[in-house]
Amino acid sequence: MSDDLLPFNRAVLRPRELDSLRAASAGTHFSGDGPFTRACHATLERELGVHRALLTTSCTHALEMCALLLDLEPGDEVIVPAFTFVSTINAFALRGAVPVYADVRPDTLNLDERTLSQLVTARTRAIVAVHYAGVGCEMDEIRRVADAAGAAVIEDNAHGLFGRYRGRWLGTLGSLATQSFHETKNFTCGEGGALLINDPTHIERSEVLREKGTNRSRFFRGQVDKYTWVDLGSSYLPSDLLAALLLPQLEDWREIQGRREQIWNRYDVALSEWAGASGVTRPVVPAHCEQSFHMYYLRLPSLEARSALIDHLKSRGIGSAFHYQPLNRSPMGMRLSPGAAPCPVTEDVADRLLRLPFFNSLSDEQQNRVVDAVLSFHP
Repeated sequence: MSDDLLPFNRAVLRPRELDSLRAASAGTHFSGDGPFTRACHATLERELGVHRALLTTSCTHALEMCALLLDLEPGDEVIVPAFTFVSTINAFALRGAVPVYADVRPDTLNLDERTLSQLVTARTRAIVAVHYAGVGCEMDEIRRVADAAGAAVIEDNAHGLFGRYRGRWLGTLGSLATQSFHETKNFTCGEGGALLINDPTHIERSEVLREKGTNRSRFFRGQVDKYTWVDLGSSYLPSDLLAALLLPQLEDWREIQGRREQIWNRYDVALSEWAGASGVTRPVVPAHCEQSFHMYYLRLPSLEARSALIDHLKSRGIGSAFHYQPLNRSPMGMRLSPGAAPCPVTEDVADRLLRLPFFNSLSDEQQNRVVDAVLSFHP
């Protein structure tokens, strides 16, 4: 194996991020909601046109805030795709909600909107749309079903910042949406997230929940003469130092996204012929969706073929990764929803999907190395 290991992911900070961090370190406000945090909020609100954006310590915590805002109670049902990260349902299960697992579409691997009507019951409180790989779910139909059921639509947009569905930004199509700034994402501060609020009736309470259940935000705006405990809540504010790392990336999002688009397209073109001849499926992006270029994945013909490709790449010093395991078949997933129906697409895809190295600083030379290794593999 080569000593020059090419990892699946690598978070690299540019000089702009380091300059921003130094500027924040030279100040006196290191805790949450300092000047860099407020600048991140303003940038997201301006670029996306959302009513309010609030940085959080993680996308998981932003999802927990959604569960609190919906006042979920034990026995309430939340529909989620079975092919997603555990946080997508964990946040709601913490409030006693019951997960109802939806299968995913065989093309985009997004929640299959065609199954929703049969999953909705009188106890359905929310539908969580996960924009897998930054490709938009079929939000028109999801919202139609949710509206008919009186349920909220929440977008788990961890992969999809600055992607679009029918010309509209992902993260602006549900009443609430969440973002991730984990080190594996297009824009990162190591660990972090954001809550996007599209329904303005949630704004004031979101500020309270995020500030340990106090009306501290109103106090700082001079709206009350002291602050006190008024609701449930927790400490969801990231340090302003983390916001300082994030801000330059949000400001330069077009440049960063443009580079990721180049990487994605080079993979897609270079592997097209090989994939077609090898029974391998490449990502599908519908014409009405503009993706965020979050990842590039392949679907191998079988679990055995995927395992062999992982070993083949590893032997050449290249890291790769599979992805989610079916939540409906996980120990906790079955415990929370013991009668969950099978999700055959999810269960099939989970065994065959492989993600290739993809990060902002991936060079053409490094990518050529990955492509050459894949082309030399015959499933």
